[in-house]
Amino acid sequence: MRHMKTILHVDMDAFYASVEMARDASLAHIPMFVGGSARGVVLSANYPARVYGITAGMPSTRARRLCPQVAVVHPDFDHYTEVSKAVAEVFDTLTDRVEMASIDEAFIDLTSALRRLGGDAAAVAEGVRAQVMDEQGIACSVGIGPSKFIAKLASKAAKPDGLKVVHPDDVISFLHPLPVDAIWGVGEVTAEKLHRLGLMTVRDIANTPRTTLQRAMGEGQGGLLFDLAWGQDERSVLAREPAERSIGSQETFGRDTDDEEVVATEILRMAARTASRMRAQAMVGRVVTLSVRFADFTTITRTGTLKAPTDLTGDIHSEAMRLWRKLHLSRARIRRVGVRVEKLASKDDTYTQPALDEPRCGWEQAEQAVDQAVLRFGPAAVQRARLTRRGTRAPVG
Repeated sequence: MRHMKTILHVDMDAFYASVEMARDASLAHIPMFVGGSARGVVLSANYPARVYGITAGMPSTRARRLCPQVAVVHPDFDHYTEVSKAVAEVFDTLTDRVEMASIDEAFIDLTSALRRLGGDAAAVAEGVRAQVMDEQGIACSVGIGPSKFIAKLASKAAKPDGLKVVHPDDVISFLHPLPVDAIWGVGEVTAEKLHRLGLMTVRDIANTPRTTLQRAMGEGQGGLLFDLAWGQDERSVLAREPAERSIGSQETFGRDTDDEEVVATEILRMAARTASRMRAQAMVGRVVTLSVRFADFTTITRTGTLKAPTDLTGDIHSEAMRLWRKLHLSRARIRRVGVRVEKLASKDDTYTQPALDEPRCGWEQAEQAVDQAVLRFGPAAVQRARLTRRGTRAPVG
């Protein structure tokens, strides 16, 4: 029997609009869209705007006629790209089998990693959803299935902000009641052609002989429709090559801040997040880079080198704070901070000489235990005390 895959499809809900609502919480409960105001099209609309019939791709002038009071936010593609990269780094902590299908969706093949992650795909997916919300303030819907096709349909069924699991034995019962345009690649023109043939649901296609479909739709398309109608999709998740041998994370404050305690706390949070991602990928590094973006959008970076390769939060945080203190800033208004570790190497290929007085079990074992708890129970399961104190983090959105 063929080994079944476990594929996740993660889809950011109303991505551009969600990112803007995370930056400005006042937009969350009013109709709004990202796009041009007088000219152009709607790129992304939040759910209150969709109540009025506003959808992506609609001319902005029509959207304003449908809802005259709608708020319009001009797109900030640089920021959307930064958020997308940060979300992708969350996926990379699970497995290297990650395919970013677009700026706001990804396929993740957990087949070989599932046992290491605890064996429960739904629990892993909920952990991903919680972590993306915690780090970026945006919701995502996740579908789980035995193929890319089924996982993508499941994530659509899970919207908004939900999770849908389609087990292999349930594929046909899930798939067959759907309309024909639910099938990948079936747009308006193809759907109309299928309707003229009397085929309204996926079940109708599945019950039509392959040869009949091929005569009507063409050999390639007809065969593909038949296969997909029976849930057959052998396409693999295409693992992406990392752009650089580095791992990091960054946080944009909800409001610019000159509070050094807030900044220091966020540097600790970024160090912890970066270290966790390094451990998930079994990587260590010696070069720590701190980036600081100011209210006027100018950015500076400072880099330091540790004595030995590490994946421990304490080591990375100490170096990042040393770099921060060397800046000697006085009441500078900070917009964003980031911590990155560069020139990584596989942990299996490195060796660190322990100190003679070092205990057999120390921070390495403690942080591994924390990683397991976070993976199972979510990002807030175990945190350093400083990160749990109220008022130590600038609000997001």
